[in-house]
Amino acid sequence: MSEHQPRLNIVLFEPQIPQNTGNVARTCACTGARLHLVGPMGFSIDDKKLKRAGLDYWHFLDITYYDSTQEFLDKHRDDHLYFFTTKGRKVYSEQHYPNDCYLIFGREDAGIDERILLKHPDACLRLPMIGPVRSLNLSNTVAIAAYETLRQWNFPALQNEGQLHKFRWDDAEQVID
Repeated sequence: MSEHQPRLNIVLFEPQIPQNTGNVARTCACTGARLHLVGPMGFSIDDKKLKRAGLDYWHFLDITYYDSTQEFLDKHRDDHLYFFTTKGRKVYSEQHYPNDCYLIFGREDAGIDERILLKHPDACLRLPMIGPVRSLNLSNTVAIAAYETLRQWNFPALQNEGQLHKFRWDDAEQVID
């Protein structure tokens, strides 16, 4: 990715489910986002379920590991941090995301520690949902947030047009059932 392109950072605080982390890794690989994994994690990084969910995308990833949430927060105290939580008071699509921002997601079973949220009240964002549902799946939430950020940036360095495998789009009128 060019130095002149905006860069997105996806952060998982203490992920517990390897398949979710693998799916998030695939989203990062497809979008060029950096992945930050903050421990302790509920699985080993060489877990087969993690690798299977990420398929053959691992060589496209830029991953940084942290031993603890505090280590991450100390290192990035001056960066633009956004905390995705069901407890947020602001809808994610109302937020303007600057270049090199960090989208942060908590554990699947507990979310982000509320003491952290209280220190960043204006940066706590939520995805609207109906009342009785607890939350969306972590990897779905990451994908929604990542693509909203990239949409605001006009999808930098991403392919905005696909190609058919067996035909060309210009041949559409000539193809008969």
